[in-house]
Amino acid sequence: MKTIRGKFRAAALMGAAASVLVFAGVATAQNQNGNQWPYGNPTPDNTWPYATIGRAPVLAVVGDVACQPGEEPSGEKPGENCSGDTAQNLVASQAATAKQIENMKPDLIALVGDEQYQVGQYSDFENSYELSYGSFKFLTRPAPGNHEFYTEHGAVGVAGYGYFSYFNGVQHNPDGSVMTTTIANNPDTAGTFTQPVPYSDGQAGHFAQTGGLGNTVPAGGPVGVGDGWYSYKLGAWHIISLNIECETQPGGCSDTGSWFAAELAWLKSDLEANHSACTAAYWHQPTYSPANGLSEEGTTAQAFWQLLYEYGADLVLNGHDHLYARYRPLDPAGNYDPKRGIREFVVGTGGETLDTVVTTDATSADPSGNPNFNAENLQAATGEFWGVMGLTLEQNGYKWDFESILKDPAQTTGPATFSDKGEGTCHGSPSWNDTDYGYNH
Repeated sequence: MKTIRGKFRAAALMGAAASVLVFAGVATAQNQNGNQWPYGNPTPDNTWPYATIGRAPVLAVVGDVACQPGEEPSGEKPGENCSGDTAQNLVASQAATAKQIENMKPDLIALVGDEQYQVGQYSDFENSYELSYGSFKFLTRPAPGNHEFYTEHGAVGVAGYGYFSYFNGVQHNPDGSVMTTTIANNPDTAGTFTQPVPYSDGQAGHFAQTGGLGNTVPAGGPVGVGDGWYSYKLGAWHIISLNIECETQPGGCSDTGSWFAAELAWLKSDLEANHSACTAAYWHQPTYSPANGLSEEGTTAQAFWQLLYEYGADLVLNGHDHLYARYRPLDPAGNYDPKRGIREFVVGTGGETLDTVVTTDATSADPSGNPNFNAENLQAATGEFWGVMGLTLEQNGYKWDFESILKDPAQTTGPATFSDKGEGTCHGSPSWNDTDYGYNH
């Protein structure tokens, strides 16, 4: 089976768009022993400088990736499976962005959610995501999306079990069989799924084996709880992966709900211990929506913004909207703040069907309901192309470079490619007692 999958992936990559993005100075990176990528790259725990390869580390950023394998279940949204009768073959679009990452040769990959459609079953990860993005699994630092957790279009979500099993590994019974559990989202009665039981800790962060909705009365839902938040260092940067999929977690999307309150407490502690000059955070559903599709989770994520702003963070990276967008620096209320503001990027262009950028009457673009929010704050955006953003993490700043790799064939007019490049500087560590920022931590 592995051989078949390998051949499938090779064929898919070869059939993707002929032109691919190659970052100058990255493709031939070597260490002192002459090893090529990925073995020539420094370990993610190393701090500045990266003198052995002579460059700042590159973080690839993308989300909303893998089509659903097999037939569309009854009630599903049409056109999002791998063999759907649509203008765009979604296998080809996710293969094209995978090939783009391969040519970018990043140090790590930040996945900003919805890695696997529709409901992120473990078997779906194996039969779709794995065939393209599986090549980079050991370099991947994922965040979960709603399609890994929720009820979607008539099917019951698997509450993160498939996501955590794929990235953390699957537990086995003493006889060697795969340990499984049955997932049912009470009171939703659309069906149940049998999923493997993931290890508690691993690449996707922590998964608590108990404490889920299935432990409550009336019984229903998952037994375990997927937390999945964690942080890591890359070069001079502190990077935080968060989980905003709060709807089906204990306490829901309330700041005082047990699950989300625990995440906020962890984030505050993590930021207090951070002494890096530059900080970025990513999760799936954005607080500022270029597709005019703000969700309950996006509004809830203002609590992330508040803490990140207080502690001098520089970037927020999101997915969910199937497009690319860059906002000007904003405060947690969505006001332009050129001095302390956080810049939000949305990179939901990994392979799934694309969305439209909305700048007129965008009443669901931000929590305030300002219909002109996107018109006032979007600096660059497109919903016509798939692609990956390369984020070069310098000692006191960053450079971004989003390059399209494939155009939506439904878009028959306009430019054939899209590019958005630029650079910014970091705010500096709040622990440095910068009186201009009012930090006294």
